[in-house]
Amino acid sequence: MSILVASVPSGHVYVRHLAPPPPAPADVVRLPDPPSGASPDSPWWPPRMLTSGWVHGHAAEFDLMHVHFGFDAVSPADLEALTLALRQHDKPLVLTVHDLRNPHHPTAEAHDAQLDVLITAADALLTLTPGAAAVIEQRWGRTATVVPHPHVVPEEVLGRPRPARDGFVVGLHAKSLRANMEPLALVDGVVAALEDMPGAVLRVDAHTDVMTEGFARHDAALAAHLTALADDGLVDLRVHDYFTDDELWTYLQGLDVSVLPYRFGTHSGWLEACHDLGTWVAAPDCGFYAEQRRCLTYAADGPARVPSLVAALRDAHRGWLEGRPAPRATAEERLAEREQVAAVHRDVYQGVLGRRRACTS
Repeated sequence: MSILVASVPSGHVYVRHLAPPPPAPADVVRLPDPPSGASPDSPWWPPRMLTSGWVHGHAAEFDLMHVHFGFDAVSPADLEALTLALRQHDKPLVLTVHDLRNPHHPTAEAHDAQLDVLITAADALLTLTPGAAAVIEQRWGRTATVVPHPHVVPEEVLGRPRPARDGFVVGLHAKSLRANMEPLALVDGVVAALEDMPGAVLRVDAHTDVMTEGFARHDAALAAHLTALADDGLVDLRVHDYFTDDELWTYLQGLDVSVLPYRFGTHSGWLEACHDLGTWVAAPDCGFYAEQRRCLTYAADGPARVPSLVAALRDAHRGWLEGRPAPRATAEERLAEREQVAAVHRDVYQGVLGRRRACTS
């Protein structure tokens, strides 16, 4: 009999790849994301499952709830009400701690309060790295099962050859300037270092809402500075809306190094996509990026931030000149890992359901 999971969310690529690769049968079934609005075409955000009302109205449709992300704007009081509703219906709660510090929040307090509720109430915890598990043990006295992040790119793209090209391309994607991003000093530092890296270019991508006056996320200083650098031929500036998935895979394989311009964070799906595609990631030394996958690292803060990034890029450039590619997972490795990830999740679900039934029998 299949285990029915109210997954928050369900359609995200991370969650989809918690199932074993086809054609393996699915012994875990995750409910589809209920639309956030009245229309069935509404997006899943904000998640309707994260309300006590949804639990009371749909308790007969699932065996347990598994929360991954999506609770950014949910108050601790509402999360308390959610966990109480789950207990009232004897539905276990599983939580994967992806973020110990929310990359969308400028300060830690709100996310800390949300984690206090969810981690305390959860019947089982998972996380992606031993370092994150150690923090959870230290801060909350709870043990989290460590399970790796599954592959991000589709199965048919995992083994796709990298395109041939002559130059060494460093990419920095400002996206829509999340709260944990501070790219400007890094851009200037890399531009200054390019003279010592033959064949190297810096590609900077920024979303239209950052670069265009009148948009809520417009950053006039960043937009003016990047435009000036591009006009002087110092950066390859690309301004566009969000990539489609296919556009993102093409973009990442067009880079030799992708710089994550973060000041804080914990884990990264972007890092996983680069690992799938054979692109180095330069990640800050905050959080547990280096435990998650092999990557280049630099100082997240302080006077060493720019020099350490430049040093990491020079190491990667030297490897490029010598014909040493970035590490890349094979399709066989990723699919075997995914089978293991699916098995761990199935075992965790069976464990919490077994304990809950034993307590109520």
